[in-house]
Amino acid sequence: MIPQTHLDGLLAELHTRLQAVLSTRDRVHALLEAVVSVGGDLDLETVLHRIVETAATLVDARYGALGVIGEDNTLARFVPAGLSEEEIAGIEHWPHGLGLLGLLIKEPRPLRLPRICDHPESYGFPPGHPPMAGFLGVPVRVRGRVFGNLYLTEKRGGGEFDEDDEAIVVALASAAGVAIENARLYEDTRRRETWLQASAEITRSLLSGAETPRVLTLIARRARRMAGADAVAILLPEDGGRTLRVAIADGVPGPARGRRLPVEGSLAGQAFVCAEPRVVTDLNDTDLGDTDLLAAVGGTGAACAVPLGGPGAVRGVLSLGRRPGRVPFSRAEVCMVHSFAGHAAVAIELDEARRDAERLGLLEDRDRIAKDLHDVVIQRLFAVAMTLTGAARLVDHPEAAARLRTAIDELDGTIRQIRSTIFALRAPAGAPGLRARLVELVEGARGPLGFLPALCMDGQLDTRVPAPVGEHLLAVAREAISNVVRHAHATRATVTVRLDKDRLTLLVEDDGVGIPARGRRSGLRNLSERAESLGGSCAAEARAAGGTRLCWSVPLPSTP
Repeated sequence: MIPQTHLDGLLAELHTRLQAVLSTRDRVHALLEAVVSVGGDLDLETVLHRIVETAATLVDARYGALGVIGEDNTLARFVPAGLSEEEIAGIEHWPHGLGLLGLLIKEPRPLRLPRICDHPESYGFPPGHPPMAGFLGVPVRVRGRVFGNLYLTEKRGGGEFDEDDEAIVVALASAAGVAIENARLYEDTRRRETWLQASAEITRSLLSGAETPRVLTLIARRARRMAGADAVAILLPEDGGRTLRVAIADGVPGPARGRRLPVEGSLAGQAFVCAEPRVVTDLNDTDLGDTDLLAAVGGTGAACAVPLGGPGAVRGVLSLGRRPGRVPFSRAEVCMVHSFAGHAAVAIELDEARRDAERLGLLEDRDRIAKDLHDVVIQRLFAVAMTLTGAARLVDHPEAAARLRTAIDELDGTIRQIRSTIFALRAPAGAPGLRARLVELVEGARGPLGFLPALCMDGQLDTRVPAPVGEHLLAVAREAISNVVRHAHATRATVTVRLDKDRLTLLVEDDGVGIPARGRRSGLRNLSERAESLGGSCAAEARAAGGTRLCWSVPLPSTP
């Protein structure tokens, strides 16, 4: 009986050891399959999620996570597993790498605990985080440098993580480091290939003379793809460099184009002022003003802004954003985008050079036309007028003499109009001059009057008339035309602006009902006050042929 009992004990022990061997064999097989599975993909996002899920499966953990360590030795990324969408949404924020997780960052070696809360470095869980007890943490190294840490909690069945669990996760972490490095190398290679293709495409567009907005749109889209960003915007300076205007946006919801961003207090503004790239891990954790601009679907997490151009010649900013939860922009990505952004600076410089060349060509053409008009056309017309003047003295027939004098007057008027055109051609390019504003003012009266008033301009109005005097002139002309519209009931009107030596004169004439004897004179009083403030005069009188004649005249500073 005793030998039988001893034999049963030996058989039971043998069975237990066989079960342990089989379990170990199964776990080794599972580990080998896990290593193959983790290394079977080259997309970094997929690799990270697969590592966490595989580790949790191997040690039968309910929850798992991979914390990616940033450059400031905090958790820049948190990849969870085992949490439902509702549980994730209920967590106020992911851990930042403090307490127990911070200990793993400072001391990267395996850590196994039966209860998290019993450890002196335990910092507690963020609000909304599910309760967790058992803990197993293992560092993941890539080329000898700690990439992040694997965190596993809550072993199913209520047990504790043992030495075998730790050994399996350590082995998986080694394989995970290789898989992560392979994925990163693949992404770098693919990024370089994308950079070369995009650079060649941008260069072709620039050399072909494509419009700048089209080139900038192409640059924004290629930069977004190259950096794996969810949103991108190109901002150009305005208002003397105090604000940045969104010229191009891709992936940004809503009407972002044309939106303005202050330079002060924004990530893009920092890059613009410092002429260096600026990067943040989570834009929502800052008080910078770029959050709404770069908010892709689901908000904005990591963001970076690179200047377009070097120090002293920054022509804009390229801003990129990623959704929350994604890996922050790496140094290699930022450097590549910064280099690529140089194409945008070249495009802007080429556009400015092209515009300057077109403006110079236009000015040269205008100057040539003005010279031809002055040296050829006016001289010939003046010669014809002189000939007709001499011939008029030899004509005795009154009707013929009257017709000659009318022709001479028409030639004189034509010469004045050509001279006025010459002055307009030689006016500075850019903002509309006084002549253009007078034309716009008179043409605007066509609708209210029912006819277009005649406009005559003589003299160097755009170059000789000071800006304050020009503003007074426009205000007086606007008031005079308004009086014709409201009170004259005219069928014809003439506006004449003449600059004779050092005096500027405005004449507004109409064939209307004239000025009533007891009518209000407040408008005329305002015009007189404007003239008197400039040392001039203003008078309104009845015309012999009917209607009203307003004469507003002021002196101008003499030219040297």
